[in-house]
Amino acid sequence: MTNEIIQQKLTEVFGEQLTGWETPYDMLTFTAPRDKNIEVLRFMRSEGMGFNFLTDLTAVHYPDRKDEELCVVYLLNNMVERVRVRMKVYLPVSNPDIDSATPVFATANWLEREAYDFFGVNFVGHPNLIRIMNPEEMDYFPMRKEFPMEDPTRKDKDDAMFGRG
Repeated sequence: MTNEIIQQKLTEVFGEQLTGWETPYDMLTFTAPRDKNIEVLRFMRSEGMGFNFLTDLTAVHYPDRKDEELCVVYLLNNMVERVRVRMKVYLPVSNPDIDSATPVFATANWLEREAYDFFGVNFVGHPNLIRIMNPEEMDYFPMRKEFPMEDPTRKDKDDAMFGRG
């Protein structure tokens, strides 16, 4: 199964709804609309496609993309054909809701909790969407780029120790 065949099959079923086709590092990548993420994942897992393993699910924060500040990235693997595919779904940070992939892939359970914990993506229908690594009382999402990488109030930092002085 080649990237061209996968793209052709996806286009036959979803048409113009899937966009942003590219193949960085030979991995077929495309963008799906938020309301089609589960439908596309189910199709990818079906017998005809065989992407039966969700290798990874993560999020990315793009603060400069108006109404597309958050991106949920799904990495799917067809282990029989030895092919991987990347699907992206963009969300506005003001409404970061997307359907949970847990009914399609059990692997999504912990991966979605991590994306929620660090980026604030709300996976609707997730069976236990709570913080997985950060304290429950934390009221922000630390991997968003709205926070400085270093704490400017720390007094124990000497710039000379970090090659900046």
